[in-house]
Amino acid sequence: MRSAGNSRLKSARVAAGYHTQQAFAEAMGVGVRQVRRWESDNPPWPHPDLQQRLTHLTGQDMEALGFTIPLGRDQPSRRRPYAGVAPRNIGSQLSTVPSQTTAPMQPASVADDYASVTRVHRGLYWSVAPATLHPAVIAHAGLGCALLSETAGQTRRTVAAALAESWLLAGRIEFFDLREPDDAGATLLRALQAAGEADDALLGSAVLAHTAFLPGWAGEREVSAERMVAARTYARRGSASAEFVAWLDAVEAECETRCGNTRTALHLIRHAEDTLAAGGGDTTPVWMDWFSPVRLAAFKGNIQLKAGHLPQARTTLLDVLDRMPESEDKQRTVVYGDLAAVETAAGQPEEACRYACLALDQLENIWYATGMDRIRDVRRALAPHQHLQCVRDFDERLYGWSTTVSALAR
Repeated sequence: MRSAGNSRLKSARVAAGYHTQQAFAEAMGVGVRQVRRWESDNPPWPHPDLQQRLTHLTGQDMEALGFTIPLGRDQPSRRRPYAGVAPRNIGSQLSTVPSQTTAPMQPASVADDYASVTRVHRGLYWSVAPATLHPAVIAHAGLGCALLSETAGQTRRTVAAALAESWLLAGRIEFFDLREPDDAGATLLRALQAAGEADDALLGSAVLAHTAFLPGWAGEREVSAERMVAARTYARRGSASAEFVAWLDAVEAECETRCGNTRTALHLIRHAEDTLAAGGGDTTPVWMDWFSPVRLAAFKGNIQLKAGHLPQARTTLLDVLDRMPESEDKQRTVVYGDLAAVETAAGQPEEACRYACLALDQLENIWYATGMDRIRDVRRALAPHQHLQCVRDFDERLYGWSTTVSALAR
């Protein structure tokens, strides 16, 4: 009887979307002969860097892939089930977007069922602690990958679009809430792959714009600008709404601000305001729930602050607070932090501490790393006033038990 060889690796390879050994070899960066050896009866133990690639591409550990640890070698670390707190390298645990297989096909109803859970997660983002929601979103994305290989036609495209939304949400949590930019980069890449499977240009544009945040916040202007060009190209393909185009301006404006180009950023904000006023384009996708005219004003206030236009920034940010819905706890944290920064720069430490404590009140409702970053920046700027009682009272709040533990746990 002919041996089946290392069927575990072969099955994992096909499930991950690599139907031929040649395709898998190219993804691994090895020759096809090496893949044949791994899928033989006695697969050789791979080099450590190849072990990492194997587990990355298939989402399974070495034993599950049919490899036997040689005598004298250390047991490779197993991935523990993901629960509770986000690990440092979650990107390496994400599934790869698979191609179709010959597995039994799911009914067409699976697409709407899967997308409905994606919508629920999107709504929960605004109220559930990020470290609690994140593992559920990642698990849901894993389910989406499995469903992609068991669907076809419009059903597959609908699942792929919902999967792209899930990975985009996971990437947003990793970047804005958990401050894990490396993980976010890997996750957003998978979101872009899924958007491609769905052939959804607007989703692709949204993902690409989010990838621009990563180099933008690191001060890498050229890389960020290149990704924004790609995002705008995809937006044109999808007949983006005025609101969507304005959001792209706001993203680029924030990246320019992070790179020290506040004049360019303010020009982009004015263009975004004009675009919103003019209207036009298709309807904004329901999944783009992170932007509005009020949020554009919040972007503007932050840029005015960074540009040193303190009276204008104060006026803009106070207007944002008046117009912001009560449910926007995360964004309110950021606005309070920016107002605290305005008052610090204006030489009003008592008022700065008042706004900073209001920001801490919001963080007690729901953690938001971006908001805490704003508060820490304010505290550093208040160093010349640290002898004042208002600053000491602020420190008592900032370094309370719950806040300190929350900050160190992330």
